Amino acid sequence: MQSNLDQLLDMVDFLNLAEGRTETVVPFFSLVRRNRPTTMMPGVLTPSFCMILQGSKKLHLGQDTINYGGGDYLVSLFDIPASGQVVGATRQSPYIGLCIDLTPKEIAFVMTEAEINVKPPNRKMGPGAYVGKSDEHLLLLFIRLLELRGKPEAEIRFLSSLIKREMIFRLLTGDYGHLFVQRVFMDQQNEGISRAIEWIKENYNRTFTIEEVARSSNMSVSGLHHKFKAVTTMAPLQYQKQLRLQEARRLMLNGSANATAAALEVGYESPAQFSREYRRHFGLPPLQDIKALHRLPVPEAFETS
Repeated sequence: MQSNLDQLLDMVDFLNLAEGRTETVVPFFSLVRRNRPTTMMPGVLTPSFCMILQGSKKLHLGQDTINYGGGDYLVSLFDIPASGQVVGATRQSPYIGLCIDLTPKEIAFVMTEAEINVKPPNRKMGPGAYVGKSDEHLLLLFIRLLELRGKPEAEIRFLSSLIKREMIFRLLTGDYGHLFVQRVFMDQQNEGISRAIEWIKENYNRTFTIEEVARSSNMSVSGLHHKFKAVTTMAPLQYQKQLRLQEARRLMLNGSANATAAALEVGYESPAQFSREYRRHFGLPPLQDIKALHRLPVPEAFETS
């Protein structure tokens, strides 16, 4: 009997995906195909549930390096700067990934509706992203999503929302449920990390102190440092710096700003400092990096799926 993973691969192969990311008829569901390995690309993980059907990836999350492959999934619960690359893909054996966008509100709704009570052990913060192994239930749900192709819009909208809720239920009640639930748990218990992350995202392009971030989230400075690093793998000001560099790169890549303008836009007062930090993070000075990206046959971007 054909496994759910093999069936999924056959269904995706039938779609004849183009290189890169492909959106589907389901608004929160996308697919990724890579015909060749990619370089290690810095970016930002967004709240999502992404599974590898074929191939493998390497993820750098803080000081940790995570290798995962076919049948494995990555769940991200926060916006977390990280770096990732596709490993060993070829045109004959491409990398194939599937991705579902998530929101904390959706997770909280399923928890309430299904009366699920899962708490992080000892109320300790775990990393805001983790890798797990998919089971036949999760694979079958992806099959059901792909089977919606060609259905009426109203049917797609209604059934896809039910399938997504069941996916969240399976993640909540699976082996990694205590990690998956921590975003909602922290919001409900006013732990403050969620608010601190949102505050930094809203204020990343201005100078601020760690004391301001702590006050915004009703935490002590020491408590903020400890819990923020446990979840994001970095200190709050490191998080701010990575957000600045990522946004500056995006502005330059789409042609809306040169290096100096991008540096000022994201909050740098010194273009020289911006150039130094940019090179340290991306490996090349701003102008050379953007030229190198434009020369790529397929624009590379960090992808969770």
